[in-house]
This record gives sequence, structure tokens and C-alpha cells, in this order.
Amino acid sequence: MPETVTTKLEFIQGYSFKVDFGTKNIQSLIADEPRPIGEGSGPNPTQLLSASVGHCLSSSLIYCLRKARITLKGLNTTVRANVERNEEGRLRVKNIDTQIRLDVDEKDKKRVTRCLEVFENYCTVTQSVRKGIEIRVSIA
Repeated sequence: MPETVTTKLEFIQGYSFKVDFGTKNIQSLIADEPRPIGEGSGPNPTQLLSASVGHCLSSSLIYCLRKARITLKGLNTTVRANVERNEEGRLRVKNIDTQIRLDVDEKDKKRVTRCLEVFENYCTVTQSVRKGIEIRVSIA
């Protein structure tokens, strides 16, 4: 079932924007570039991308574990976006390293294997970024 997610950004000053997710129960946040360009008053675009990848992967794994009735004792995810300059000298996210620390009951450790084999396939964000996303831009 197709879905469109709409996010609105309102310029505040410098390089900071108010990000509105268009849902009453989700608070808006401030996004900004780090110093010396911006003020660092909120996460920057690379951090938001990293958080999206990490959250999506973690949620997909949790979903699989729950479907398999595996007791989750804890899960911590660390995401590192490696930013480098391309051939034109422009900064680009070269790759994203994600480490998930999973803690399950000893009795469930052997049953986790199947989830570890398939959970990435269900992460909307990660699979989209891996394949590349067409981005259309219009200026009004």
C-alpha cells in the first residue's frame, strides 16, 4: 500500500530549520549545521540520515524477534556515517557502518539466526538508501 510521508522545514536563521513531521503527537525539532557553518543547535542532515538508518534496522530486527517470540533483553545501535570528499571535492556520505548489540535470553540465542539473516530486507530506509533514491527538486 503506497504511502507518502510529508516533512516540512521552516528556515529560522543561519543554517537552522524547524522540522515539522506533520503529526500532532510528534514534536518538531531543530536541525542545524555544525560550527563553523551553523550553530550546531540540532542534528545535521548526516546525523538525521544515520539515525534513520539505525532506527529502521533496529526496528526491523525487533519486529522479527517479536514475531519469532524471542525475548529481547536489550538492544543498542551505533551508527557511523563516514563522510569524505568526492572527485569534485564535495563532501559525501561514503558509507554507513551500523553495529547492533543484541541481548536475548540464552535459550533463544540459536533461534536468533533466522532473524539475523532476513531483518535487513525489511528496513525501508536502509534498502532505499542502498539502492539509491531518485530525488526530484522543484523551486517555487
